[in-house]
Amino acid sequence: FNTNFIFHDEVAKILFKLIDKKGIINLGGKTQTVYRFVKKFNPNEIILLPLYPQYSAATSGSSLLEWREIATKNNLNIITKTICCYPEDKKFIKAHSKLIVEKIKNLKNFKLIFSAHGLPEKNIKKGDPYQWQIEQSVKRIMDEINDTNIDYILSYQSRVGPLKWIGPSTEEVIVQNSKLNKHLVIVPIAFVSEHSETLVELDIEYEKLAKTNGCSNYTRIEALGVNENFIDGLSDLILNNEDYKLTDSLYPPKNICPSNFTKCPCLN
Repeated sequence: FNTNFIFHDEVAKILFKLIDKKGIINLGGKTQTVYRFVKKFNPNEIILLPLYPQYSAATSGSSLLEWREIATKNNLNIITKTICCYPEDKKFIKAHSKLIVEKIKNLKNFKLIFSAHGLPEKNIKKGDPYQWQIEQSVKRIMDEINDTNIDYILSYQSRVGPLKWIGPSTEEVIVQNSKLNKHLVIVPIAFVSEHSETLVELDIEYEKLAKTNGCSNYTRIEALGVNENFIDGLSDLILNNEDYKLTDSLYPPKNICPSNFTKCPCLN
């Protein structure tokens, strides 16, 4: 699927305009390719902004580690700031909440299902903050929508292998609510672009699963993509990074993870 690369290019173009050409933004390609681009450009400062709103050592963490290893190996001595995550960013939350409200405003008897990519349970027990951050995102979105009558749930998809994963699984939630003849409304809460987990898993495999179990109406809300509120939020994080300074290199959200999440970069 090339949608991810197209998405990266579109985000880069829009962000470039919003920051008034004060720098160069590169969001696509492998780390080594991006390193060569940065080396040639020779900026005064680098800002690392993952397109994972919620931090996990398995996603943002591994990408950031790869960058640091390549930078160290090649003696890239440039001031580097890391915006590790933004699970409760106001404009990220606003983008999701507005899309949801628009989709559900005339629906009856529906179940709102926030679906995030799952992780093995052992990762969370070892201090990964991902699940906690996903929960904060959902909480903030529902607070923004401010309708206590909405029936919603958070679930996790894409399980592979024999290990126990965090739950409930999106498949189980879909089957259960399909049998109750609910109109299913799926929100990809941890995916900001369209790719295999949304276009195939959510749109094809899970819709088929729903209909097989009696669901008559299945709605999948689009990933944020180049949503105006989402892009504005990213540009604000870049331009106002000093507002989030924790150390010379780390610029996390102001609501830092609880101390038991030892894999959180803020706690290391």
